[in-house]
Amino acid sequence: MTENGQKRGQVTVFIIIALVIVAAGILYFVFRGTLTEKQSPTSIEPAYTNFLSCLEDNVITGVGMLKSQAGYIYLPEMEIGSHYYPFNSQLGFLGSPVPYWYYVSGNGLQKSQVPTKAEMEKHLERFIEERIRDCNFQAYYEQGFVITMNEPNADVAINDESIDVNLQMDTIFEKGYDVFNVKNFKQEVVSSIGSLYDSAIKVYDYEQEKLFLENYSVDVMRLYAPVDGIEITCSPKIWNADEVFDNLQIALEQNMIAMGSNIGDGYYKPDIPISSDMQVRFLNSRTWPNTIEVAPSDENILIANPVGNQQGLGILGFCYVPYHFVYNVRYPVMVQIENKRGEVFQFPMAVIIEGNMPRKAMSATANSIGIPELCSNKNVQSEVHVYDSRLNLINADVSYRCLSESCNIGTTSNGIIKANFPQCVNGYVVAKAKGYEDGELLHSTTSNVSVVNLFLNKKYDLNIQLKVDGKDYVSNALISFVKEGNSRTIVYPEQKDIDLGQGQYEIQVYVYKNSSIQFPESTKKECIEIPASGIGGLFGFTTEKCFDVKIPTQIISSVLAGGGKQNYYATESELASSKTIEIDAPGLPVPTSLEQLQNNFILFEDNNLDISFN
Repeated sequence: MTENGQKRGQVTVFIIIALVIVAAGILYFVFRGTLTEKQSPTSIEPAYTNFLSCLEDNVITGVGMLKSQAGYIYLPEMEIGSHYYPFNSQLGFLGSPVPYWYYVSGNGLQKSQVPTKAEMEKHLERFIEERIRDCNFQAYYEQGFVITMNEPNADVAINDESIDVNLQMDTIFEKGYDVFNVKNFKQEVVSSIGSLYDSAIKVYDYEQEKLFLENYSVDVMRLYAPVDGIEITCSPKIWNADEVFDNLQIALEQNMIAMGSNIGDGYYKPDIPISSDMQVRFLNSRTWPNTIEVAPSDENILIANPVGNQQGLGILGFCYVPYHFVYNVRYPVMVQIENKRGEVFQFPMAVIIEGNMPRKAMSATANSIGIPELCSNKNVQSEVHVYDSRLNLINADVSYRCLSESCNIGTTSNGIIKANFPQCVNGYVVAKAKGYEDGELLHSTTSNVSVVNLFLNKKYDLNIQLKVDGKDYVSNALISFVKEGNSRTIVYPEQKDIDLGQGQYEIQVYVYKNSSIQFPESTKKECIEIPASGIGGLFGFTTEKCFDVKIPTQIISSVLAGGGKQNYYATESELASSKTIEIDAPGLPVPTSLEQLQNNFILFEDNNLDISFN
């Protein structure tokens, strides 16, 4: 090799060595935070370890909030519910608000607020960044440490069984002559929030697709509340709505718990596609916001009247009471998913039954439930004044009814509200106030700035004292005060109080006594027309087919034995100055046969009542 060649080879070696040195220098400056992370001076080690422990504690605290608050650390804005849909956008659970994943807003719109896993990661990143510089180093400051922390930037990845945290924050630990600079901190925290969240999503999707909570609730309602049925009796069937609602609330609470327990048959085990390592609980409490409505009802009484004892129906040969009640039930359920390590992720959902049926499944975009299109087009201004009978302005809730649709307008302030109404010809302005009868007034909203004056009758509490043929009566009776728009019925003697407002009433009293009228088993022949056989059937010819219908033995245990009707105009002064309404009703003979029972109903129509206010 020539001398020039040797020199060129030496130059090449020097260039390579220089490149290696430069690269090593670059790598040192790029990764020095990571490299020094494992090489902290002994004197710095306690403060550095404390910082890592503080970072882990913040992650664990934030994850705990995510699990207990339905995937949120920073709660979405609160939306207030209404009387009909009592769901605020957050459920108060053990003193803390938990955002609903599904609910119905106060104006009847279905809404979903399910966080994504990426959003949960963002919440946790923000939480770490806001708290990391609040780590307590006071004990180390007293030992002479100087700790400088610059702006943090956290990056979080939620895995099935762990959380990876990468915190970029230029941090300098100093003690004496020792200086330790760290730019990057990495932590892996053991947590199953990822797999718990995935299971929660499966439960939520299963409910939205199958509506299994609503279907279970309908079954419970039909078991524990009167919905449809027929009973063989000649006296009305009466239920106290408050007792029905209480029984239904207790039944819903207990059955939801049964669904989430390890005890029970397949009926209580919805086929939700989650791991067998996860247990799902469904919680409900009667103390949580809920509404139960039923129709038809008279205040808090459900009444089903008998068929077969009226004049002209004796041909039936028996009496029966058919009933059909329609319910709207709305209540929350808290869903909890727990793994074998005892970690729990929870979120609430609203359960909605409308007209005895489960709600419609929610689509990808929120749909409205029961919100009329009319109510979304309020563009005619009107002013409503609400008075009592003495022309005093009173506060009331105002709504507007057009055909079969009703729109909430608002609440009066000092008896007056000025607001936009939807356009409608011959609609009704409706006002409701506590302690007053509901009032309504025909009003067309076809021109701007109109004034409506509504007058409400004050209600007065009165005690009912019933007599039959001049003697105090203590057995069963049904007393009704029938008034257009404001009828009331009580079951005597369980109920003796009633609140009435001024107006014209038809007072009705039905007195019932025990009986043992027995109808033996009988057979009736029933005939129907059916298509004729053969060619005749093709041309529409029919033939009669008869069959026997067996009517089983029946015992009527309660029969009409007194009462009557009376028209009466109650003035406000009379109501205000009285505490008791005394009603004296004529008695009727206790019937011992169906014919006598039917005759009592005929006599009842002609009986008058003696009414006095004391």
